[in-house]
Amino acid sequence: MAADPPPVGPQASSGSVGVDCGRGEEGHYNEDNVVVSPGLPAGAHHTHAYAGNLSTDAASTDASLAAAATSCRGGDRSTYYWPVLRRTDRPGTRPHERAAGHGNTGRILPEAAVTVEYRGSPVSRVVPMPRFLRAVTGDAVAGTARDGGGVRARWGCSGTPDRSTTRYPRCPEGERITRTLVFPSCWNGLDTDSPDHRAHLGFPAENGVCPADSFPVPQLRIGLEYEVEPGTPVAVDSFPEQRHDPRTDHAMFVNAMTDEQMAAVVDCLNRGVRCRL
Repeated sequence: MAADPPPVGPQASSGSVGVDCGRGEEGHYNEDNVVVSPGLPAGAHHTHAYAGNLSTDAASTDASLAAAATSCRGGDRSTYYWPVLRRTDRPGTRPHERAAGHGNTGRILPEAAVTVEYRGSPVSRVVPMPRFLRAVTGDAVAGTARDGGGVRARWGCSGTPDRSTTRYPRCPEGERITRTLVFPSCWNGLDTDSPDHRAHLGFPAENGVCPADSFPVPQLRIGLEYEVEPGTPVAVDSFPEQRHDPRTDHAMFVNAMTDEQMAAVVDCLNRGVRCRL
């Protein structure tokens, strides 16, 4: 069960902004990770699925992302990506579905729905994210880590959205498997990246307050849904030693919105209204 959200205060930025980036119909997959392993082809050692920027690969730069096409209907060129989910009782039929030395096998499950949403802070106004901010959520090595503090992904079933788990869920007939990935939203005010790709961003405390010397920015949430029959074996792509542990689920993001687009997001959040970008 996920923790209850903190109460909303009088200075809250209580709006939300949805970004319609489709559900991966373009078939954008690769084994790259431009945030964690920039410039290194196949540096992820597992396959990622993408929404948003259609050019993203290991060689992407700020300039190439800013100039590329996007799947987002409102023109957001940001890149959103996560490890694919596979059904292990069916063989892969396309090149990107076949193991390339990483041990992840099975047919990739296409997302039935992808939700990209930005939310505000329950206790204060938010400030704009800087353009080309890089962000990571989740812990790709959580299966062997002693400290479980990096686990962020929540799994569930579409019929009970208020319930979640860190395990693969068993959903009833007619319900979808869900994955929810929430990103850190407390920015240090200086950097768009850091050596570990995490130190420049942090999560707010349980009461919603950002750590000292950091600033609340829009909180990105990615929601994924999959249609599978009850009892179908599924596995998230992972490093070999992680053995497809669902706790290793993670996601990455590069903010390639224009300054005008980000200003519109912040305005909606701070005014407490629901918007679409």
